Amino acid sequence: MRRDEMEHLIRAAGTILNEDRLIIVGSQSILGRYANGLPEEATLSQELDILPFDDPDERKADLITGTLGEGSLFFETYHVYADGVAQSTSRLPRNWEERLIPVLTDATRGVTAYCLEPHDLLIAKYLANREKDRTFCRAIVQSGLVHMKTLEERVTETDCTLEEAARVLGAIRNDFKSV
Repeated sequence: MRRDEMEHLIRAAGTILNEDRLIIVGSQSILGRYANGLPEEATLSQELDILPFDDPDERKADLITGTLGEGSLFFETYHVYADGVAQSTSRLPRNWEERLIPVLTDATRGVTAYCLEPHDLLIAKYLANREKDRTFCRAIVQSGLVHMKTLEERVTETDCTLEEAARVLGAIRNDFKSV
C-alpha cells in the first residue's frame, strides 16, 4: 500500500462513519511515520486495519469492513481495502495511545488518522508471530527504522506471558544480528 492509498481509505472511512478521527493499527500504520522509502516487504499489504473510536459493540468496525472490505466495490475499483477492527486485535505496550502519530493531510479531507508508533507496531507484530509479521519486522529492523533498546523496553511494557516475552526478545535480537 502506498501513502496516497492509505489517505484515500482514511477519507472514505471517515465519510462512511461521519467521523473525523480514526486509529490505524496493523502493518500499514507504518505509513504514518514513513510515507516513503520503506522496504517493499513493509508495503505489500493491500489492507488497512482501522480501529474506530468509541465502538463498544463493533458496529462501526463492521460498517467499515462491509463497505470498504475485501471483495467490496471499493476493493474491486482501487485494489486496496479496509478492515474495521476491535481494540483486542492488537496487543500493544502500555501508553501506546500517547505515542500515536497523527496523519491529517489535504487528501484525508479533515479526517485525522492516528497511526501506531513504529516500535509499538513491531511489538504487536512480533507477538502475532505469523510469517508475514516476521517478514515485516525483519524488513523494518534491517532498514534501520527502529531501535533494539526501545523494542526491548516495550516488550516489558506489554501484557504477555514470560514465554511470549522471551520469544519476542529472541526474535528482536535475531533480527538485529544482520543489521
